[in-house]
Parts: sequence; structure tokens; C-alpha cells
Amino acid sequence: MAVGSVNDTYSNLGLALQQSGDTKRTELGQDAFLKLMTAQMKNQDPFKPMESGEFLGQIAQFSTVSGIQQMNASLSGLNTALTSNQTLQAANLVGHGVMVEDDSAYLFAEGGLSGSAALEASGAVAVDIVDSSGQVVRHLDLGTQPAGDVSFTWDGLDESGARLPEGRYGVRATALSGGATAALDTQVMGMVSSVSLGSSGLSLNLYGMDPVALSAVREIV
Repeated sequence: MAVGSVNDTYSNLGLALQQSGDTKRTELGQDAFLKLMTAQMKNQDPFKPMESGEFLGQIAQFSTVSGIQQMNASLSGLNTALTSNQTLQAANLVGHGVMVEDDSAYLFAEGGLSGSAALEASGAVAVDIVDSSGQVVRHLDLGTQPAGDVSFTWDGLDESGARLPEGRYGVRATALSGGATAALDTQVMGMVSSVSLGSSGLSLNLYGMDPVALSAVREIV
């Protein structure tokens, strides 16, 4: 069928074809769809009437598409609202300390740093503080500890009691149990400096440390 005849048919039914730019795609709204269905029923062959199941199927298909579009719009609005609310909550964390999984932490000019080591079975726990060159500047012997999170605090001093310069220091925790030494996962305290919103979601920027996802925060101080 020629394009002109198709346009004439829709015009006779009171339906306008919507075209955008140079494309020839036709879009029918709900009103236009109902008019087309009514015209189809009026002009059908009386000896070959449309099956009721086919008629209801067409209505169901249109309703499904329309419902999905409305649901997508609602979900998009809900996602925007949740993201805005989460951003406001994350912004309140600026200036606060958060506990995150990491093997290094930032030492400020004053004070020390704290963290914890995950111990699966009871054993003797030790934590080594390492500088940027890989040298151990302080050894913390925490003694025998039960299974669970073992907390530790470093005052920022080396073995001789001298204050170490501000900067990032590595944290290495080990456990001695049954004559074998095993490395432990550690969590350290970081200070939130700002919040970023990117394609992967919200992230917290920590002073002197790598950014972390908001979902990675284990504790807020």
C-alpha cells in the first residue's frame, strides 16, 4: 500500500501521524488507538467478525505497554528521590570518621590512628605500622585475642617515642595460631573530606586515602 493511502486512511479516522525529523516512524497515543479499534470493529467483515479473544488481546497488549511506560516513569522518579536523599545523608558525614576496609590509613599532624583486625580463630595478634618505603616504624603486640574484630590504636610514635610526620602509613596485621602465622584483613578509620556522585553511585572522599563507596562504610564516628 502506498504511503499516501495510509495517510488518507488515518486522516479519515481522525488520526494524525506523528513524525519527528526525517524519520517515518508512526506513534499512536491511547486516544488514537481506541479510535482505530472502534473503526476496525465498525468496518469488519460481518461474515468474518473479529474474534473476541483477538480483540481483548490487542487491548491487553496496549495496556501492558502503557503500564510499563508509566511504571518506568514512576521508578525513574523514585530513583531520583532516593539518590537525592542519599546524597544529603552522605553530605552530613563530612568531617566525621568512618571505619572502612583498607590496609593503610592517614596519620594527621596530631593524634594517631585506629582500626581493627578480623580474627577467625583465637591467637596472638600483632600489628605492624609501615611507612611509604616499606619499613616497619612501629610494632604493636596485642597478645592473645579471641575470635572476632580485634581493635588497635597507634599513637603516631615510632619505637623510640618520636613523633612521625603526617602522611599515609600501611597497616599489617598477623595472627599466630598453632605455630602458623596468617595475615589478617584490617579496617581503619578515615576522615571524610567530601562526597562525590558518579556513574557508579555515591562515594566518600577520605583525607589522604582512596575514595570508598558509601555502602563500604562499616562504622561512623
